[in-house]
Amino acid sequence: MEQETKELRKAGLKVTHPRMRILQILEEEESHHLTAEDIYKKLLAHQEDIGLATVYRVLTQFEAAGIVVKHNFEGGQAVYELDRGKHHDHMIDVDSGKVIEFISEEIERLQHEIAARHGYVIEDHSLVLYVRPKNRTK
Repeated sequence: MEQETKELRKAGLKVTHPRMRILQILEEEESHHLTAEDIYKKLLAHQEDIGLATVYRVLTQFEAAGIVVKHNFEGGQAVYELDRGKHHDHMIDVDSGKVIEFISEEIERLQHEIAARHGYVIEDHSLVLYVRPKNRTK
């Protein structure tokens, strides 16, 4: 609880019950990627009186403060994850919508080499692979 309070204050946000609860849910979630509706359902399951509009408002504030990263993957709703400061890429299972995080030094190196070959330096990037399990091809 103390860590969440520090994070909010460091971001310049007042410590409120809705902010604390939403931050806790994001920190406790194993999949790391939640929609606003997912968070809202978890709040309801814990009898929290926090509306969906408040969830969206808090997530927007968290995004502006650099606490969360918002992803808009193709064909789905926006999902949010805590910004842990470590770069990673994503795979999306096109059948289930499951989001898989991965890190590949080889891919990172290749991207920088390709940019340099064309006379550029990468400022930022996002890589999303849309995948299907090998045993379930079309």
